Amino acid sequence: MTKTQHTRYRDLASYVTRDGSEIRELMHPSAHACRKQSLAEARVEPGGETRLHVHRETEELYHVTGGVGLMTLDDRVFEIREGDTIAIAPGSAHRVRNTGGEPLVILCCCSPAYRHDDTELL
Repeated sequence: MTKTQHTRYRDLASYVTRDGSEIRELMHPSAHACRKQSLAEARVEPGGETRLHVHRETEELYHVTGGVGLMTLDDRVFEIREGDTIAIAPGSAHRVRNTGGEPLVILCCCSPAYRHDDTELL
């Protein structure tokens, strides 16, 4: 079976990850032609917050495409908004909280690809 190199947003189902965010996998090696990384869209509703967690192996890049919120990254807490990009090293404790009135939307690139068993809740 050949894995697809193209996805269409409206055809992709969402699910809730261990940290509590609603995720839509845009590309993931388990279903698509990429091999060493994954790309997902995360949504956190107004007033919502993900659980503080770490990934032992995965490096993440977050790119905010909508909304505003607060990012906790190890011992720092700072505002994030549309257009911001955050690098999250393996082992860094992190979470996001939506402080606005519309969904906080974040593109999440993971390398290696996201795995539930690499998410440790704190």
